[in-house]
Amino acid sequence: MARYTGADCRRCRREKTKLFLKGSKCDGPKCPFESRPFPPGQHGRGRTKDTEYLLQLREKQKARRIYGVLEKQFRTYYEEANRKAGKTGEVLLQILESRLDNVVYRAGYAKSRDHARQLVKHGHFTVNGKKVDIPSYRVTEHDIVEVRTKSKELTPFQVAQGEAGSRTVPAWLEAIPSQLKILVHSLPARGVIDTQVQEQLIVELYSK
Repeated sequence: MARYTGADCRRCRREKTKLFLKGSKCDGPKCPFESRPFPPGQHGRGRTKDTEYLLQLREKQKARRIYGVLEKQFRTYYEEANRKAGKTGEVLLQILESRLDNVVYRAGYAKSRDHARQLVKHGHFTVNGKKVDIPSYRVTEHDIVEVRTKSKELTPFQVAQGEAGSRTVPAWLEAIPSQLKILVHSLPARGVIDTQVQEQLIVELYSK
């Protein structure tokens, strides 16, 4: 399976903003973006003309990198969102937010989406009592996501229980750290998604 194997911090620098791909490191003084807040490469500090296409492309790349989705899958999500009722950009973000790896991250059971993806792939979670090891699995309203019984003693989940309350859980989810359980009350509306992305620019890019 194709996946990005380079440095995460280069992706933040490329987008000229913190994407919080490395968990707590992004909040600390060791974050490379703090000392080098410009794109990587020998032309990183050069001036670039911010054309309409470039702004749209960078917004799409930012969204892909935040959620850890490759281009082909991201395009598939866009096409699905375009077929559904409602604003395409908002539906696209809803699809991305409903991925299981994102739900685990949002609930505070992983330090980053990459970490959440790894935990899911290793088979540590169930959805409605059934083991799910596909990070792109999409949760639906009233789903119950839970750490498997034999995995609850693992260090990442013990840490998550100890740090319960340190991360704000969005209103559409309810995390129960004592039981290592997540309740999906509904799918998120745009107003409760705090991802700093201008989704309309992504729609404009793919609509050409």
